[in-house]
Amino acid sequence: MSAATPATPATPDAGTTAGTALVTGASSGIGAAVAAALVRRGYRVYGTSRDPERVQSPVDGVTYLALDLTDEASIEACAVAAGEVDVLVNNAGESQSGPFEELPMDAVRRLFQLNVFGAVRLSQLLLPGMRERRRGRVVMVGSMLASFPLAHRSSYVASKAAIKGFASAARREYAPYGVGVTTVEPGAIATGISARRTQYVADGSPFQDAYETMLSRLNHHEAHGTSAEKVAAKVVAAIEARRPRQLYAVGNAAPVVFALRRILPRGATEFMVHRRHGLR
Repeated sequence: MSAATPATPATPDAGTTAGTALVTGASSGIGAAVAAALVRRGYRVYGTSRDPERVQSPVDGVTYLALDLTDEASIEACAVAAGEVDVLVNNAGESQSGPFEELPMDAVRRLFQLNVFGAVRLSQLLLPGMRERRRGRVVMVGSMLASFPLAHRSSYVASKAAIKGFASAARREYAPYGVGVTTVEPGAIATGISARRTQYVADGSPFQDAYETMLSRLNHHEAHGTSAEKVAAKVVAAIEARRPRQLYAVGNAAPVVFALRRILPRGATEFMVHRRHGLR
């Protein structure tokens, strides 16, 4: 792991200038790709990990801070350690699957703490400084499943819909202060997330066959999905846009499927999503 040594700042596309960025979940996957992209753009980058000393492939130019999103004291300590932050990318979280009625409530609560409440609290701690300086960007890394729900992913879908809801409402509060709040929704991403997904299926579940069909298709899509670097490029575009949009989507032929969603009945798009995953 190395201390952040900013490169000669590149000229951003629009809006912000290179400053300080905090990227959660930066030890691998999308978070690591975003951190690397921001370093190349000339930002001073802090990345978070539950245990910075155990990051296996640290990104050059990134300073790693400890962050446990289930621990309020850890969230507060991370915000203090990062100091004045111009860009916050809330990326850390958990992927979860299971039939709705078989999801343990303690698992659902943990998921919402990781995917929603932790990100909300960290944003609350860092946004006042952005507001006072009248500049900044907050990006929530969501999921296209928030826009296209899938059976047996209800808890994950709900958590990503919730974080998008916070961002979509809060963006109007901060726009007058020059602070952009936006959501980036990736589709299937090839980051090895399939192996890390938590799953909850009861023994003898009546949903077993349908669940396994969905999971097999989901794992296949992720194995052949969009690269983390392509998602990172979309995150950087959201950060450096003069007027960030409410939502950016990437992967899964996003421009086409969102266009279809606008013109087709809701039931038709739901049918398409489920058929793509082998469900009726």
